[in-house]
Amino acid sequence: MPASITVSNLSWSTPDGRILLSDLEQSFGSERTGLVGRNGVGKTTLLKLISGEVPPHSGTVTVNGSMGILRQAAQVDPNETVADLFGIAEALALLRRADHDEATTEELASADWTLEARVASALGRVGLNASPETHLATLSGGQSTRARLAALIFAEPQFLLLDEPTNNLDVEGRKAVIDLLANWRGGAIIVSHDRELLETMDVIVELTSLGATRYGGNWSQYRERKALELAAARRDLGDAEKRVSDIDRRAQETAERKARKDRAGQRKRTQGDMPRILMGMRKDRSEDTGGENARLAERRRTQALEAAASARERIEVLQPLSVVLPPTHLPPGKTVLTIDAASVGYEPERPILSNLSFSVTGPERIAVVGSNGSGKTTLLALVTGQLRPWTGTVRVMTDFAMFDQRVSLLDPSTSIRDNFRRLNPKADENACRAALARFMFRANAALQIVSSLSGGQLLRAGLACVLSGPKPPPLLILDEPTNHLDIDSIEAVEAGLRAYDGALLVVSHDETFLEAVGVSRRLDLAGAQT
Repeated sequence: MPASITVSNLSWSTPDGRILLSDLEQSFGSERTGLVGRNGVGKTTLLKLISGEVPPHSGTVTVNGSMGILRQAAQVDPNETVADLFGIAEALALLRRADHDEATTEELASADWTLEARVASALGRVGLNASPETHLATLSGGQSTRARLAALIFAEPQFLLLDEPTNNLDVEGRKAVIDLLANWRGGAIIVSHDRELLETMDVIVELTSLGATRYGGNWSQYRERKALELAAARRDLGDAEKRVSDIDRRAQETAERKARKDRAGQRKRTQGDMPRILMGMRKDRSEDTGGENARLAERRRTQALEAAASARERIEVLQPLSVVLPPTHLPPGKTVLTIDAASVGYEPERPILSNLSFSVTGPERIAVVGSNGSGKTTLLALVTGQLRPWTGTVRVMTDFAMFDQRVSLLDPSTSIRDNFRRLNPKADENACRAALARFMFRANAALQIVSSLSGGQLLRAGLACVLSGPKPPPLLILDEPTNHLDIDSIEAVEAGLRAYDGALLVVSHDETFLEAVGVSRRLDLAGAQT
């Protein structure tokens, strides 16, 4: 029987009673499925339900075939090795005894002589230079992700369940994962916001509060379908608004005709041209007909207004964010930043960056790239003054704003609106509300406490508070801005940065993001500038 996963009438609620998944129906076969949706909609929970990690509140999950699971976070035992992760420690120990002529005849008969070659092959497929004896605690976050993915490949499951497999990976690690999945011939369900990875999918399943919708094809084909849905929603809105306008016009014409008839009838009654009983019958019949027409018109108007509201809601969900921002007035030839022969690190005699020199002039958009551990975050700390150079000089010639992954420039205990007023003290309330609305924080949404925001909302709020003020800073510094964001949030951030006319210094492994914000130059800390 071919490998398959089927969920039927699947429902699950959070401990506080919030319904996350309701009567979900979906089937997965031997294909690569990208699972997308906004943060908090239940993507990771669905993987946990499929894997059996949490039980459904109702409905069923039917799995035909073996599964391998890669979770976003994993606790590491300080003593655990790659061999432990692969589940081969005992089999490997037997091979070591055999190498030293210490194994029994029975043990030699059961030894797996291909084991080390298969482990090396699995590690090679994800581009990880490690041995079975390597301790997991010595690996970086990206290397640990690659090791766990290699262990899944080694186990040869029929289905892979992967939760954000390219998070925290450098460019080489992302490429290794993308290449691996591009050649995967089993079933796979991948939760990801990595659009380059999603381009290798066979199917996209979008999870929303209304359920799961399946789109055949990769990410680009999914976006084409969404664009058609947006166009259809706009047509529906136009049709509904026209119906409301036509109903209102006809109602006005009917009211005017009735008023003319009523005036004519009143004149006849005044002149005494018609028997009183006949005048009364005509008046009653006119009132009955008028009342019935008014009720019919009101029903039609209500239906048209409901259709218009539904279309507007669909448009708000489907329409990409478009932002217009105040200018920074940064002159093209102005020196923004200079670093001259700087060296810095965290431990004496062990510099992370050595003799580094570079500069930013005018509204350049520079991507800081390099493998994990090459010093990208250290460079940002040097520029922002969190670290002082051991040697050389660092000079920032303009105001700047730094966006780390926690968006620390916002006060988490106050509202988005209060943060905006704090960061832009010269802006009045109307300017504040208009600025926040540009980033989709309208009405009461602007009053949300910052600590309650999701990752995507948090970065969007930070950009709104900094970029929508009367005078945005001429330099923005961002450290992995797309990590842990859903795709809608990433595209909202991209829209904000495209509208910004100042200089950008950004650390990111997300090539699609870097292209979208118009990066013009790269500083490769592992090699030369490009």
